[in-house]
Amino acid sequence: MDEVPTPRPGRGEVSIRVHAAGLNPVDLNIAQGRARLLVALELPIVVGSEAAGTVEEIGPDVQRFAPGDRVFVRTAFDKLGAFADVLTTDETLVAAVPDNLPLHEAAVMPTAALTALQALRDSLSLHAGMRILITGGAGGVGTFAIQMAKIMGAHVTTTASPRGKYLVRSLGADEVVDYTTERICDLSADQDVVLDLVGGRTLEEAFRVVKPGGKIASIAGIPDAESARNVGAGLAATTMFRVLNARRHQLARRAGVTYRFVFVRPNGADLAELARYASEDGLRAVLDREYSFDRIDEALSYVKTGRAKGKVAVRMAPDPHNAGLRTY
Repeated sequence: MDEVPTPRPGRGEVSIRVHAAGLNPVDLNIAQGRARLLVALELPIVVGSEAAGTVEEIGPDVQRFAPGDRVFVRTAFDKLGAFADVLTTDETLVAAVPDNLPLHEAAVMPTAALTALQALRDSLSLHAGMRILITGGAGGVGTFAIQMAKIMGAHVTTTASPRGKYLVRSLGADEVVDYTTERICDLSADQDVVLDLVGGRTLEEAFRVVKPGGKIASIAGIPDAESARNVGAGLAATTMFRVLNARRHQLARRAGVTYRFVFVRPNGADLAELARYASEDGLRAVLDREYSFDRIDEALSYVKTGRAKGKVAVRMAPDPHNAGLRTY
């Protein structure tokens, strides 16, 4: 923990008084240096990639928001800052939170729910009547992906442990594979698309259950060259990722399917679409645990275990008499 001056918004930026922030595996990857091949960060930096709160101040030329607005945000890759009392960010990455969505739930949606939306809509072109396999359905991205796939009219099969089976059923999953006793390669090869959230052997088995002409998208394991390039990785990194992904692309060619790795794209318009899902279709966040801001180390340690069902959040408790800004 540290105290720094409160950040002021520049042109096109808004400052948000953070009510709560969501925690994600990517936050651990950044803290441990595993993201440095993809994103160059100027240190020291306040970390944290998603939050919800109220607009405190707006910069010049801001048109869409005013002080007091309830908002949520997925920050830019190179300008984080969610683990703080106040976050300053570009207004194009921000969206209004609907009245029926509590701020502490909105805080955990941006990264995982945007990933699910962009994977289902853009990478997999999911639509009504399709069959989709979602591996790891009880996790952060999975809990949102199941709900959105059902909203889109798809038939959803997912994998879960016995502990997660009730949860994924409650979110709308039509079929559940108990990964502790069953393998997805034993499923019929009748899936139109697969959203893989596990990686490893699970991803490789997914190529055996998709129809020819189908699509597979994954957020687990090693990025592919195109995805890495899209987030600003250099030539050396993209070349390395191309080599490391050769086996997956070979499996895709043999199966006659398309394979893509998915990185979330921070986007305020897509967040607004998520807000509509929450307001009109009942999209909800599954909160596994909440921590106070002073217990954020404990919260990150819990995320690291990989046992969270849904998302983990930290709630801020700013001192109104403190002139500084607490950050992590």
